[in-house]
Amino acid sequence: MGDQAGPEPTVSVRQDLRLLEAAGAHPGGASVQQLARAAGMPELTARRLLHDLARDGYLDELDDGAFALHERGPGLRSAGDGLGPQEHIRPLLSSLRDKLSAAVYLTLYDEGEIRVLEIVDSPRAPRVNAWVSFQEAGHATALGKSVLRELDPEARAGYLARHSLTDLTPRTITRREELLRELDAPAGPLSMDRGEYSRGTTCAAVPVYSGDQVGSIGISFRSDRMYRTTEVRARLLESALRVTRRLTLPEC
Repeated sequence: MGDQAGPEPTVSVRQDLRLLEAAGAHPGGASVQQLARAAGMPELTARRLLHDLARDGYLDELDDGAFALHERGPGLRSAGDGLGPQEHIRPLLSSLRDKLSAAVYLTLYDEGEIRVLEIVDSPRAPRVNAWVSFQEAGHATALGKSVLRELDPEARAGYLARHSLTDLTPRTITRREELLRELDAPAGPLSMDRGEYSRGTTCAAVPVYSGDQVGSIGISFRSDRMYRTTEVRARLLESALRVTRRLTLPEC
């Protein structure tokens, strides 16, 4: 897996969220120009992203060319549908599992801990043996490093003060300075661990967001399997955007 990931897709996720927030402040709809100004981005960029959001069912394009939040976007739940957030997100995770033939994981940083919300696997895509809690192994997993990369310095320092950099395999990073160098490297949104949590297992992850909370979506697979980084990166970022939208949009 040798291609380097750039930062653009993570920026796109955040731009989408800013546009959705701007549209939410205008229940009757707002023009492309208004939404672009509110979101702080060029009009051409906003226009493209707004059409994408409308195509995916999160916005309505009105007759006058304005955009408004869709009354009930995909995956949003009414009080009586009996489904929790996992039930609405699981199909997206299952689709990613099937496309990459790899187990899929979803985490969220909550109350100072990296918590696993969902794992979707199958006989052909088994999950990694969680012999140490992911919550205690943020330094050794792509899922954890993806979250730690996005935290502000104070939150990151707090997490590292509460969790020791335990030596899990010969590849595990156990020196704080080395971990911080990796987290701060301009490597883009894709975080990796190659046998750092479990021997013979490679993991890749990218950030997701739920309002102000950060999380991660990632996959695990045997290290002897070959994947192109560009394919994994593209699939993960596409899924991360959809998961972020479902976690972030308010209930209707």
